[in-house]
Amino acid sequence: MASLTSIATPYPSSSQALRLKSSGNTLFSAGVRSAAMGSGQKTLKIQCTSTKPAKPAAEVDWRQKRELLLEKRVRSVDVKEAQRLQKENNFVILDVRPEAEYKAGHPPGAINVEMYRLIREWTAWDIARRLGFAFFGIFSGTEENPEFIQNVEAKLDKEAKIIVACSSAGTMKPTQNLPEGQQSRSLIAAYLLVLNGYKNVFHLEGGIYAWGKEGLPVETIEED
Repeated sequence: MASLTSIATPYPSSSQALRLKSSGNTLFSAGVRSAAMGSGQKTLKIQCTSTKPAKPAAEVDWRQKRELLLEKRVRSVDVKEAQRLQKENNFVILDVRPEAEYKAGHPPGAINVEMYRLIREWTAWDIARRLGFAFFGIFSGTEENPEFIQNVEAKLDKEAKIIVACSSAGTMKPTQNLPEGQQSRSLIAAYLLVLNGYKNVFHLEGGIYAWGKEGLPVETIEED
């Protein structure tokens, strides 16, 4: 049975490397624990549990999101065009608002997958976030829904024709005050959809607010 001949426990920065020498072999690792076994031919690596998770979509720079949306030809449509596409071309309106807002009123036939949801966990980090919201008088703090794509995939396949909607939406159109447009929940959701292989993604300009302002029909869902 091979014996443990060396083990490294420090965690150097990404710009450094920890070098171990055993039986003439040099092992190196950055941010992992490494162990040389036996003749030095086998190396055990254990990933550091403090590895930073992937950046949430909301934290990705808006210019980067907008660039991908334009590259993937995500087009904004007004509410009347959205209604026509829904009726004549089998488009689905994906309402990414919180469930309570969706139930209060949404376009007929729209489906709901929350882009943001109430903070659910009670880790030290989640408690700190709750306290941060409470400091500003907000007692229902939200977080980006980590299961957003999985929830969408359970309802819509990658070939589905989707119009993403939120409350008032943002815009990809440049203006004098906003030369790169302005992001919103629906545009963040559209970014995630095209990033994960959805091919027919549109964006509802003006959001559900514009839908109601135009006097288009809405459905409500009564609370139990």
